[in-house]
Amino acid sequence: MKVLDWLNRSGKRTSDDLLETRVIAALRTVFDPEIPVNIYDLGLVYALDIDQNSGDVNIHMTLTAPGCPVAATFPDTVATTVGQVEGVHSVEVELVWEPPWSQDMMDEAARLELGML
Repeated sequence: MKVLDWLNRSGKRTSDDLLETRVIAALRTVFDPEIPVNIYDLGLVYALDIDQNSGDVNIHMTLTAPGCPVAATFPDTVATTVGQVEGVHSVEVELVWEPPWSQDMMDEAARLELGML
């Protein structure tokens, strides 16, 4: 089950969601260095807050393990990738460790890709 805060809002989509769609597409181009799945489908993105007016994006994400060797550099990689999206003004990426990541956070496509279904 994904932890994404914004998934719990009403199912109505508006044109403002276009920026969100582009940001999610960008997140799907960033792959975990140890697992061949993108960070979004892997369930590493816990919260995605996008200010449609200013183009400011705040991301709360985790890593598969606190001792991950890319912990110091990976948030910058994510911020750089999302920062290249048209309409994004600034990006802040915060690493969080609660709740701890588990395989249950992966979406079905990621599980299928890893042969877990």
